Amino acid sequence: MTRQLVFDLPARPAMGRAAFFVSPANALAVRALDAANWPQGRMVLTGPLGAGKTHLAHVWASDTGAVILPATALPAPPAALPVALAIEDLPAIAGDAAAEARLLHVLNWQAERGGRVLMTGRGAPAQWPFGLADLASRVAAAPVAVLAPPDDALLAALLVKLFADRQLRVAPALITWLVQRIERSFAGAEAAVQALDAQALARKRPITRALAAEVLDIGPTPDA
Repeated sequence: MTRQLVFDLPARPAMGRAAFFVSPANALAVRALDAANWPQGRMVLTGPLGAGKTHLAHVWASDTGAVILPATALPAPPAALPVALAIEDLPAIAGDAAAEARLLHVLNWQAERGGRVLMTGRGAPAQWPFGLADLASRVAAAPVAVLAPPDDALLAALLVKLFADRQLRVAPALITWLVQRIERSFAGAEAAVQALDAQALARKRPITRALAAEVLDIGPTPDA
């Protein structure tokens, strides 16, 4: 008896500008990052979990030649750093005195060189609990680009992208149906796609409206 193996392959997110859907929920943030001049060369990009901060940071980095680094792995200048730099998840280093000092040094170093720094994180930057007062003031003084919770158009585009990242094709009618029923958040969309992918693999079934209703506990519905 031959056993058929099911491989749960990792998703490969598309990170280019063509894969970033612009809607009223994120248009202002995109416009802010695209601006030629930032006050003191700094910008904070914030939004809820899964809002597209990393994707938009990659779009900006591709356009500017910037390097993207997590705040937890930031080297101390004068290490070789590009003129444009994206630093992700600043709140992750709050309370780490050495990491905070490195970030402050990088911000000062980039300002002296006339460089630009994009910083990302969840929540209001003024509420990030940095212990270093100089760092807190510099981050809080930077302009903020906010990615808002998704509207219908953005949630639909996000679902299409998340399925495509997993090399899955689903009917447009299913996307419309899901938009009206899943949790209206980026994290909710990601959780729904992950669950549907896993169950479709396990049950060897296509992703249909009936499967979605069952897996997501939405209630019985005719198949599509």
